[in-house]
Amino acid sequence: MLTQYLQVALDNAHYEIIEDEEPFYGEIPQLPGVWATGATLEACRRNLAATVEDWLLFSLAKGLPIPTIDGVTLPQPELVAAG
Repeated sequence: MLTQYLQVALDNAHYEIIEDEEPFYGEIPQLPGVWATGATLEACRRNLAATVEDWLLFSLAKGLPIPTIDGVTLPQPELVAAG
């Protein structure tokens, strides 16, 4: 399920060329703040995939909401309070 979510997220990515050392920029509009750059389009795509993975793991660990993308959603685990 995580792999499917990642793939759908990357399928929704938007890329553009910017004036930078790494001129390829990519972002996923459904995931605000998730973006990456790269020297090539493929490098940018790999960096964006790693960024999405990190964002997902952090969001799941913190119990943050994960938006549905193109009908694909991830189940939200219940946080267990340490006691």
